[in-house]
Amino acid sequence: VLGAGAIGCLFATALQRAGCPTTLLLRPGYVAAPVLVTVEREGSTSSAELPVSLPSDSAHISHLLVTTKAQDVCAAVLSVAHRLDSARQVLLLSNGMGFAEQLQAALPLPAYFFGTTTEGAYRTSRWHIRHAGRGLTRVGRPGCALPPPWFEQWSQAVQPGYWDTDIEDSLWLKFAINCAINPLTALHRCRNGELAGPALAPRLAGLCEEIMQVSAAAGFGAVTADLPQQVAAVVRATAENRSSMLQDVLAGRATEIEYISGHLLQLASRHGVATPQNESLYRSICRLGS
Repeated sequence: VLGAGAIGCLFATALQRAGCPTTLLLRPGYVAAPVLVTVEREGSTSSAELPVSLPSDSAHISHLLVTTKAQDVCAAVLSVAHRLDSARQVLLLSNGMGFAEQLQAALPLPAYFFGTTTEGAYRTSRWHIRHAGRGLTRVGRPGCALPPPWFEQWSQAVQPGYWDTDIEDSLWLKFAINCAINPLTALHRCRNGELAGPALAPRLAGLCEEIMQVSAAAGFGAVTADLPQQVAAVVRATAENRSSMLQDVLAGRATEIEYISGHLLQLASRHGVATPQNESLYRSICRLGS
């Protein structure tokens, strides 16, 4: 598992418990010694000891799960490229869009799979994860109707988990919802639920309208036909949550804005769609990091 954030650790421990030997791939500078990861959920805790590997190691990687931030995906996978070949299989499970194309152009050989999850998790300390909410995880590969052999063990570990024959549609919908919610909460430093209030609801509606226009131009009009309702449902279901982009802003970390609003604006320009509200929001988030 490449990426030792909350989601990476959550999936790594789930795979380990299901009997799948799992190793955490950490950045250079870490010690290659096993770590004890504790996951807290619904008042109970469980722990799993996971071996650690560094990119410079030479052992081949058979299956690679990537859960890093979007802006780190390409560099992180390329750092272990010497451990991958055409028989290796890589599952990308990061928010945003655009990084997959960059990675496939730089490293075309592995078989790439794509996933999206609504699992909620955050770190309370370095190796202590709080599982904030059970969600649905979808995995697929464009043009691939049947799952690969490894998916059976994956689906035993990650529940509920589904092989999605329309993964491109699922990824786009998650992307569209992220475009509407994440930057707006980050700018106003508010929990998701506050977007439903009178101060921010009109702006959220304006963002959704533009996102729907870009979606239609990009061939995903049917996927986002009811985007305002989809976004409202997520806002209600995650009312107390702080979006990942808000957490990054509060912690002074780089955000995924280029792979969320930034990617949307690139597509809008390509298709000649005006998106002034999303562009204004994008520039505001960029200024926060300057």
